[in-house]
Amino acid sequence: MAEVFFSSWGGNVIDNRQGGEPQASTFKLPENYLDEGNVGAFMGWDGIIVLNKDVDIVKMAAEYMKRVQEKYCCAKCTPGKRGTRVMMDTLSRVLAGHGNEGDLDTLTGLADLLENCKCTLCMTAAKPVLDTVKHFRDDYLAYMRGERKSKPAIAYHDKLTAPCMDRCPAHIDIPAYVEEIKDYRHDESLATIREYMPIPAVCGRVCPHPCESACRRALVDEPVSIMVLKRVASDHELLHHQQPPMQPKPSTGKQIMVVGAGPAGLTTAYYLALEGHKVKIIDMLTEPGGTVAVGIPDYRMPRPLLQREADIIAALGVEIEYGVKLGRDVSLRELKEQYDAVFLGTGAFKSKPMGVEGEDEGYNGFSEGGIHYLRAVALGEGMVTPKRVIVVGGGNTAIDCVRVALREGCEDSILVYRRTRKEMPAESYEVDDAEEENVQFEFLRNPTRLIVEDNTVVGVEVIKMELGEPDDSGRRRPVEVAGSEYVIPCDMVIPAIGQDPDLGYLEEGDYGIKQTRWNSIVTNGGTMMTDNEGVFAGGDCEYGAMTVVLAVGHGRRAARVMHRYLTEGKVYLDQEDTMEDIINNLNIFDDKENVGICGGLHREHQPKIAGAERAQNYGEIELAMPESQAVREAERCLRCYRVAMLAVQ
Repeated sequence: MAEVFFSSWGGNVIDNRQGGEPQASTFKLPENYLDEGNVGAFMGWDGIIVLNKDVDIVKMAAEYMKRVQEKYCCAKCTPGKRGTRVMMDTLSRVLAGHGNEGDLDTLTGLADLLENCKCTLCMTAAKPVLDTVKHFRDDYLAYMRGERKSKPAIAYHDKLTAPCMDRCPAHIDIPAYVEEIKDYRHDESLATIREYMPIPAVCGRVCPHPCESACRRALVDEPVSIMVLKRVASDHELLHHQQPPMQPKPSTGKQIMVVGAGPAGLTTAYYLALEGHKVKIIDMLTEPGGTVAVGIPDYRMPRPLLQREADIIAALGVEIEYGVKLGRDVSLRELKEQYDAVFLGTGAFKSKPMGVEGEDEGYNGFSEGGIHYLRAVALGEGMVTPKRVIVVGGGNTAIDCVRVALREGCEDSILVYRRTRKEMPAESYEVDDAEEENVQFEFLRNPTRLIVEDNTVVGVEVIKMELGEPDDSGRRRPVEVAGSEYVIPCDMVIPAIGQDPDLGYLEEGDYGIKQTRWNSIVTNGGTMMTDNEGVFAGGDCEYGAMTVVLAVGHGRRAARVMHRYLTEGKVYLDQEDTMEDIINNLNIFDDKENVGICGGLHREHQPKIAGAERAQNYGEIELAMPESQAVREAERCLRCYRVAMLAVQ
């Protein structure tokens, strides 16, 4: 691990300039930047981190402010526009040897002016510059005395980010599309979203919105409804019968096979098609969407909208063939021989076992798993739901199962979970919805065996649990209460405790594609390529069961790297990918920050069908947010942009 020469990051000063026992870096900065050289220093919203004593910190500060002013300042407010310009000119003058000590006072004084900016970009950009003035004053004075000449780094790399952007696995420019909605520029907002994800109607409905957990507005009152605003932009195009404007580049002649029409596969195909590549998707299902289509019920994600997203991608020239399963109808070896590159986005359709007595005996009334139950119902495969159903698990799939069971005619839909509601990984609002629909909950209960009569499940024996010390997940570990077993009668048991990828299509020694101990595919160095050159993977089959937006992020990264592979013959991460990963390791959001503004502008909520009667059908529960209401919600955004820059020595 590299040693820190100096750091002011987060207000915690580490100073090894005078020698002594050096302090190792606790920052997750790489030692090398691509093949350019060593990482010398990092400068951004929370200070400076210097790893190499030879970094010219004055030159770096000047270059940083120049890029802030010329590339990123929106010029929509006077303090930001004028303040950053004065800082840029002052630093340039110092660098040229024409400065004086009064210039340092000017730089320091501008911090107060920038506190009045329209957004946080310019005011946070002042922070690292002021830290250089405070802690490297002698370097500035040396320039003023003509004792030092500029020593630029090999290269400087900058990137715009924000706490919400950083937390979003697809790294969407959230402040931009939110502001465009605020200004009634819905077409531009949707175009901004599609730069990072091609399925906004999906992610505007079923994304777990990790971005909102890093929304600075939550430190004041409530987070901005980022996910719903994405849907607003998508709904605008649909409701106004507009045709998406995207057009692919001229054909490259390259042919790509994408296996799986889920979020990862659709995303990969979309961005490769825009680059002019000929893409074909095959999928084992009869419709697009993967687990989104058959694992998320229509009351959350209407499948006609999912089909529309796939049709938009097909309109770019992507061929989609359904009912074709890898390993059954075609082999990976054949695909590798026929196509210039292959992307595996085969999802995670294999349910995890419960580990209870009797689950492998094939009893009537025991479901293979939650995802299989949801799939059978969605595709009309003759799944009969009895009157009394028990679902085991605490995630979103388990919640979907108990709610679907009600819609399929179940009278008593019971969820059994070994922890309390507080520890459930399911989205809290999904649990609220289930309660409103009269789902029954049995918390701190764990199944031990199936109760069977005449080869048919008639109940589940459970044991009471109590919470002990936290486990690796940070949640308190459930511990059995000895002698507390009892039976819950039921007609059907659905285990929904997780899913794994099914990689049965990988033949023995199939091109050396490695697997993890969790039966997922190993890819290399963030490039999404396997050990088999030209075969890439992403989504659930590469990471394990994940969120839609993480699969989208995988698909976009894979498409970008595959494009380089197809056009340059090389697999590598570019500047955007690398800076994205570096910033992601620094954690932009500070949940202890004092934002310093008055709150009271509470979150707008989209209309929603209420009450248990909605459990009688599959009509969409959450309705479109009126655009006037969306504008009010967008106005709550604090536009928390940050600028980062890295010096390569």
